[in-house]
Amino acid sequence: MKKTVPGIFRSLKSFNFRLWTTGSLISNTGTWIQRVAQDWLVLTQLTHHDASALGIVMGLQFAPQLLFLPWTGSAADRLNQRKLLILTQATMGVLALMLGALTIAGAVRLWHVFVFAFLSGSAAALDAPVRQTFVAEMVGDADLPNAVALNSTSFNAAQMIGPAIAGLLIARVGIGWAFLLNGLSFAAVLLSMAFFRLSELRTSARAHRSASGFRDGLRYVWSKPDLRAILLMLFLIGTFGFNFPIFISTMAVNVFHSDARGFGLLSSIMAVGTLSGALFAASQKRASSSSLLAGASVFALGCTFGAFAPGYSTFAAALALSGAAVLIFANGTNSIMQLATEPSMRGRVMALRVGMGLGGMTIGAPILGWVANHFGPRWTLGIASLAGFIAALVGAYVLLRRKEPLAIQ
Repeated sequence: MKKTVPGIFRSLKSFNFRLWTTGSLISNTGTWIQRVAQDWLVLTQLTHHDASALGIVMGLQFAPQLLFLPWTGSAADRLNQRKLLILTQATMGVLALMLGALTIAGAVRLWHVFVFAFLSGSAAALDAPVRQTFVAEMVGDADLPNAVALNSTSFNAAQMIGPAIAGLLIARVGIGWAFLLNGLSFAAVLLSMAFFRLSELRTSARAHRSASGFRDGLRYVWSKPDLRAILLMLFLIGTFGFNFPIFISTMAVNVFHSDARGFGLLSSIMAVGTLSGALFAASQKRASSSSLLAGASVFALGCTFGAFAPGYSTFAAALALSGAAVLIFANGTNSIMQLATEPSMRGRVMALRVGMGLGGMTIGAPILGWVANHFGPRWTLGIASLAGFIAALVGAYVLLRRKEPLAIQ
């Protein structure tokens, strides 16, 4: 055990990464508080358990990942990443405070949630590829897979805490205060970046300005069969499998008839699984194609179990299994794609990764919301399961047929 722990947490030897992880844990906790509060607001306050409305909110929130894809990756490759992160994090914090004020005042309407979801998603679209590639500047390529996994550990530890806090806040003081708390939580990550040791950042080569920057990224990915296969797997699972807010909220409200605390607890239980997956990924020296296939396959099995779960506790167990598997899969795609990409192209490649994974939810979330309304929540899990199995087949066909391992720069 004494040998394992330092290996799992080796990226924390970087002062900047320690600061970043601490600030991110606080901010991510606030993010999960808002996610649960927003879903509960839409389902129980602004509509009468309308899963389609929730699907539209999610679609608007992740639409910018696709709409702004030609610019977000180029910005990550060309501009100062720390300053970009300060801008995006501050923007998301202000938007959360504004939504909280509207909700506490009793003036919030469904269209307000739509607008704020799109605006926050726009800031997140610029933030995501920058945040993912900035990790390499803090720790270097040697510790990148470990740092990616520890970032996910922080995010999923927050997922354990945030939903439970959200359930208590909603029950005792109201939904609006959850949004305000999230807005204030962004101060933690902003303060962490203010105290960075700039001399210790490993600045990557910046790309030159070019009108064809996005097309260059597409050509680069298209020239690598491994990257193409990973993006297709991400699109399948991202479009129909990353929609856990729909799965959890509709099953909690419409199938198990849970209150806000029961709803929040399901999200926290799923986070136990994702945290386990993150720690497992952190203990590995390098992600491999087999980890992607295992993650996609076990995710599909977990969704199958969830679709047939007879009760709250068995559904919660299925969520934990699915969460662990999808985290191993997502972390694997992150580190493999970064390490297989030239440093000057990473921003554009990671923007494509985020666009396929999260942007696909723009398509899938409204569809799954409609399916939940017309056929029941269990059918949405069945669709997610099918997407996971198809993704595993794609990966097996392309990745395992290669005689040589994935090309790492």
